[in-house]
Amino acid sequence: MLSDELEALREVVRRVATTQIEPHAAAADSDASFPWASFEAYRDSGLVRAIYPEHLGGDGGGALAYAIVVEEVARVCGSASLFVLISRLGVTPIVKHGSEELARRIVPRVASGEWQASYCLSEPEAGSDVAAMSTRAVRDGDNFVLNGRKSWITNAGISDVYTVFAKTDVDAGSRGISAFAVAKDTPGFSIGKLESKMGMRGSPTGELLFDDAVVPADCLIGSEGQGFAYAMGALDTSRPIVGAQAVGIAQGALDIATRYVTERRQFGKRIADFQGLQFMLADMATQVEAARTLVYRACAMVDAGDAGVSKISSMAKLFASDVAMRVTTDAVQILGGAGYTTEFAVERMMRDAKVTQIYEGTNQIQRVVVARRLLDEIKP
Repeated sequence: MLSDELEALREVVRRVATTQIEPHAAAADSDASFPWASFEAYRDSGLVRAIYPEHLGGDGGGALAYAIVVEEVARVCGSASLFVLISRLGVTPIVKHGSEELARRIVPRVASGEWQASYCLSEPEAGSDVAAMSTRAVRDGDNFVLNGRKSWITNAGISDVYTVFAKTDVDAGSRGISAFAVAKDTPGFSIGKLESKMGMRGSPTGELLFDDAVVPADCLIGSEGQGFAYAMGALDTSRPIVGAQAVGIAQGALDIATRYVTERRQFGKRIADFQGLQFMLADMATQVEAARTLVYRACAMVDAGDAGVSKISSMAKLFASDVAMRVTTDAVQILGGAGYTTEFAVERMMRDAKVTQIYEGTNQIQRVVVARRLLDEIKP
């Protein structure tokens, strides 16, 4: 069971999401436009502070609080849940490994909603194979000079600060990667192509271009050569949050389907009275609850600082995103022809759900992680 404090947080987030974010969800999707009205409502509600450390301007909520906020926003708008998720992920390496001066310069402005942040790891030829990245950072006196390209970056063009991973030693493989906080107005840094996507259309995804971009040395996050460890550590704590996002999307679709079957009539009675649909709903609800429980367990382990969180984090992301895809697809089926139209949100939710199986490590990669951790536990 969650604490009374976390349940109270859920009630507040649900109220804000339902009244001030949901009304903008369909337009953000159809127009492929960032839902600024939703972001401003989230910021002005004060909820933005909930998931940041107290000493950096937040309310000190941990991974469970983070999951609840993302879940409840995703329940009504997948795109809006990404601006909750990505800014916190973007500053995670700074919070955990950055200098105190760097953290105090950046994180309070993100925690207040004044700034947004992005996490910039992927490249055209370096998705699952992070160590294959080609973006370079070369020391030049009191600066680093960055050259290269990042791709599939959430919040591209919206964020004010970007946590960028680049190679400072090209011969050292994953041990040659470092992390940098890059301001949006950095000379030599620009936004490239924005993707036209199937889902999450209200959240921009695009390229970052670095052409002799000059980044001050004090924007190096932590130590040179530790970027790969920082990146993987951030993903271990963020993957359950993608799971929470998937749970929220699935719950939203289940809610719509459940209401619909009580209102739609065929053969002289509610379609809710047909056992075939009852069984579908029962399976959907069971899967959502199982996914939620696994996500919350992973988040509780993150909050406890459990060293074995990597396996459970991958399990949570893997299972919850697969559930979201099944449940949203079944919701469309339950609504029949109506579900295939934009009159109901389930078709948007089905499209939004798909990417939760892909980003922050595809579900095939999650299976690799789980299997490796499982086998590592077997003592020779």
